[in-house]
Amino acid sequence: MARVDEASDDGFEASDDGGYDGDQLDLEERHALRRVVGLSTELADVTEVEYRQLRLERVVLAGVFNGDLRDGENSLAELAALAETAGSQVLDAIMQRRDQPDPGTFLGSGKAKELRDIVVETGADTVICDGELSPSQRRALEDVVKVKVIDRTALILDIFAQHARSREGKAQVELAQLEYLLPRLRGWGESMSRQAGGRVAGGEGIGSRGPGETKIELDRRRIRTRIAKLRRQIREMKTARDVSRHDRKRHEVPSVAIAGYTNAGKSSLLNRLTNAGVLVENALFATLDPTVRRAETSDGRTYTLADTVGFVRHLPHQLVEAFRSTLEEVADSDLVLHVVDAAHPDPEGQIQAVRTVLADVEAHQVPELIVLNKADAADPEVIARIRSRERAVVVVSARTGEGLAELQSRIEELLPRPDIDVEVLLPYGRGDLVSKVHDDGTVLVEEHLAEGTRISARVHPALAGELTGYAV
Repeated sequence: MARVDEASDDGFEASDDGGYDGDQLDLEERHALRRVVGLSTELADVTEVEYRQLRLERVVLAGVFNGDLRDGENSLAELAALAETAGSQVLDAIMQRRDQPDPGTFLGSGKAKELRDIVVETGADTVICDGELSPSQRRALEDVVKVKVIDRTALILDIFAQHARSREGKAQVELAQLEYLLPRLRGWGESMSRQAGGRVAGGEGIGSRGPGETKIELDRRRIRTRIAKLRRQIREMKTARDVSRHDRKRHEVPSVAIAGYTNAGKSSLLNRLTNAGVLVENALFATLDPTVRRAETSDGRTYTLADTVGFVRHLPHQLVEAFRSTLEEVADSDLVLHVVDAAHPDPEGQIQAVRTVLADVEAHQVPELIVLNKADAADPEVIARIRSRERAVVVVSARTGEGLAELQSRIEELLPRPDIDVEVLLPYGRGDLVSKVHDDGTVLVEEHLAEGTRISARVHPALAGELTGYAV
C-alpha cells in the first residue's frame, strides 16, 4: 500500500512587491467565502449522495495504476491538489497496481477492506477515487467503506461549479453536471412507487388507472428538459462570441490563444503581457471564464490575447463538450501559446494531456509555441530536456519577468504578416486610409507630396481592395 499525506505544492504565490497581476477585484471576494471544516450536516444514509451538493471535508484518496509507480503517484498528488482546491482536507491515500480497475468495487476486494480500515482510523467522511466510477462501482464501494464515495469527474465538476462567474460559464458547468448526473440517478423508497396515471386523478376509478410515471422517471425527464434548455442558451451565447470573432477576422486582427495545464501560470502571463488584471491564485482551475485583451507588437501591429480554461489529465468529456464554444477561441486562433509549468514533476505529461484536449476541439493544426513558465523554480535539466524534444520553445517566468522580451519577439515572428505589396497615392483628405495602412499593414516607404501621401506597404487582402482606386 502506498500512501500520500498531502499534495505537493508545485505552484507559486504571487509576489506582493511586483504588482504585475493588476487589479484583481475578484480575489478578495473569493477569499471571503471559505468552507468551514467540522460543520457538516451530511445525512447518514449515503444512498442519497446523488441529490446532495459535494461538501467535501475530510477525505481519503484511492487510486489504481498500471505501469510506472511515479506516474501513479503524480496522478494521486494531483487528485489531492484538486480535493484541497474544492475545500477539503486530505487525510490519507491508498494505491493499488492493477491491469484495470475492479469492475465491482474499483479497488480489489482486499484493498477495499483496507480502505474501510483507513476511513475508520482517520475519521474521514468521503472517499475520492482517481478515475471515473460507474454507478454500480460507486454503490458497491460505498457498501464496503460506509461513507460517501465520489470520483475524479465529480470532483472537477464541483470545482468548476464553485469558480464559474459569468452567465455562460455557469450554464456550461450546469450542463456538464446534469449530463454526468443523468445516467447515475437511482431510486429508493418511495421513488420507486407508482404515481397515479390515466384518468384516475379525475376520480374515474376502476378501469382508468395506468401505471403512471415513477419518481425517478420524472426526475430524468426534468433533467433532460433542463439540458435541452441549457444547450439552447449556450447556442445563443455562442452567437455573440462568434460575432466578436468574425469582427476581428474582418478587420484582419491576428489572435493568440493562451492554453495549457491548470495552474501553469496562464493568467499571470496574460497579466504580464497586457496588464489585464485577471484573477491569479495558486489553485487549480482558479479562472474559468475566457478573457480577451488587445496587445501590440513593437512595430505597431495589433493582435488579441485570449486566456482559456485550464486543462487537466482525464478532463471529463462532459466539460469538453460543454466548454466547446469557449475552446473554439483556441481552434480559430492564429497562434497557441502552450504554457507549461516547468517546475512540475511531470511537465511532459502535462503537455500530452493538453494536446489531447486540443485535438478533441480540432485545434491541433494551429501553430504552437511552448512557453516554459516558472523558470525561476524549475530544474535546468528539465528545461534542457524539453528544449531538445520540442521545436519552438521559450523559457519565461511570469513572476520575475525573465524571458518575456524573447516571448514577445517570438510572437511577432509567428503572427501572420500582411502579404500583398501595394503602392498608392492617398489624397490628404483620406487620412483614414493612411491610418489603416499604418495600423493593419507594414509601411515600407512613406513620402509626402503635393498631391498627397505616397505609400509603399504590405497589407492584407481586404485593405488592398480598399486601396485599389489609389494605386500608382
